[in-house]
Amino acid sequence: MKEQIRGNDTGAIFGRNPVLELLSSDRDIEKIYIKRGEREGSLSKIYAMAREKKIPISEIDKSRLDEMAHGGVHQGVAAIAAMKEFVSVADIVNIARDKGEKPLIVVLDGVEDPHNVGAVIRCVDGAGAHGIIVGKRHGAPMGQTVFKASAGAAEHVPVAKVTNIAAAIDELKELGVWTFAADMDGESVFDTDFDCPAAIVLGNEGSGISRLVREKCDFTVSIPMMGKVNSLNVSTAGAVMLFEALRSRKKQRK
Repeated sequence: MKEQIRGNDTGAIFGRNPVLELLSSDRDIEKIYIKRGEREGSLSKIYAMAREKKIPISEIDKSRLDEMAHGGVHQGVAAIAAMKEFVSVADIVNIARDKGEKPLIVVLDGVEDPHNVGAVIRCVDGAGAHGIIVGKRHGAPMGQTVFKASAGAAEHVPVAKVTNIAAAIDELKELGVWTFAADMDGESVFDTDFDCPAAIVLGNEGSGISRLVREKCDFTVSIPMMGKVNSLNVSTAGAVMLFEALRSRKKQRK
């Protein structure tokens, strides 16, 4: 009898046999975590299967695995299984156009905190935007934490998970979507016309948008800051920009 795949409330699956079973199934896998420095026995097989399927692998300390497993047995390995079906970049654009609307999309370039990802998804839903694009690497897995932080919005917002964010920007351009990079050196978001097929690009919590992605974007926009702190949390910045885009579009239609 096959050992049943196990999980916990974080969406992670622990143990060598359960992870091997998961790798042998048709389920999408976000990421594999392996104890740093270990590659013997079945861990070697897990590593090889993950590489073959192009699943991101991260080597982490035992203490991190202990924390993920809440003290349970992990045998040096954990996997994050996808909790929803992903769509393509073109699918998101077509969802908007099928509604007779101009696409409004958020692109996350290296946003790693699942709470931030969930909060952005909640904002995407609230603003009536059409979807979100995230990277397979250097991004938060779409696990239970994201779903909880989204307050249920993750069930309704289409998500495209791509190998390369810069390539996704190129694809958006080919599909007729203008890209707006959120960066401190940009034009004020309050002076920006979003009444067009638009994608707002938000960067990593610490380093912001990567140089290549920023250079590929059509415009750079910023949120004017009046206080002592020069930036907002990425999910807060996303909310400001999304609802300003919504206001800009409604203003143009009057």
